[in-house]
Amino acid sequence: MRDPGLPSLDQLRVFIAVIDHGGFAHAARALHRTQSVISYTIANLEEQLNIALLDRSKRRPVLTEEGKALLADARAISLKVDSMRSRAKALSAGLEAEVALAVDVMFPSCALVRILHAFQREFPTVAMRLRIEALGAVAELVLDGVCQLGVSGWMPGMPDTLERRQVGFVTMVPVASPQHPLAQIEGIVPSALLREHTQLVLTDRSKLTAGQDFGVRALRDWRLGDLGSKHSLMRSGLGWGNLPLPLVQDDLDRGRLVRLQLNDGNSVDYPLYVIHRGDEEPGPAGKWLMQQFQDFNQFEPLGGGCEGATA
Repeated sequence: MRDPGLPSLDQLRVFIAVIDHGGFAHAARALHRTQSVISYTIANLEEQLNIALLDRSKRRPVLTEEGKALLADARAISLKVDSMRSRAKALSAGLEAEVALAVDVMFPSCALVRILHAFQREFPTVAMRLRIEALGAVAELVLDGVCQLGVSGWMPGMPDTLERRQVGFVTMVPVASPQHPLAQIEGIVPSALLREHTQLVLTDRSKLTAGQDFGVRALRDWRLGDLGSKHSLMRSGLGWGNLPLPLVQDDLDRGRLVRLQLNDGNSVDYPLYVIHRGDEEPGPAGKWLMQQFQDFNQFEPLGGGCEGATA
């Protein structure tokens, strides 16, 4: 038996139309062709593939078992070509092929999920590369050109080459497990006692924040690279520290964490900015994404209205 030939895209689409429209005559009307042309195209496709795709013994053509298997391939090929043509059209109009985004771990995940879903709906042909990082690592990725855009806190010594626009702030609160000794203290916790207990601190390995401490008050601390680990260890009673209010609100409501009262305040606002290199202007999809971050709870505490999302 000879090897199957190479079917054309048109043949595959005629094959799909016959099935989707319920026969040769309906496919002919849908494709604005004669029924004889449709029949000839299918017969030629079967000849090329060395296989019967349709059973013509009934009033309406019915897929053979082989036809059922190959119909899925035909649909996949047709969709891939349509996607390629759509992407080519977008690229010719100046749309980016890909947007690389780095987001600070402090940015509420519920807000991020909504923005990313909206991005996928608005720009289905644009690939998204996402990085979730802490502290100076976001800015470093943007500065190094690994990511075009970032959502980052603003650290001391940030280079002037970064353009920034404020998107809001996250309220950070000091918390501990109800079983932690600091949680047993009524009223304000003395600073001397804070220093005696292990503080869980978020850190990163970027050069921009190397050797810098932010809000570290204890004599002993554990340095953690991700917010999830910090949250988990704190809930287990292994230290105290600051966490984003949207992340711990449910824990506070259910009594899994306790908010500590400190002498210099019970919360701090962590401002967030959307950033990009000043010498690299974002494309249409990047600009749209920047605007979404700016419009989302602008200059208000981020994280409200997150029902149904996991922070």
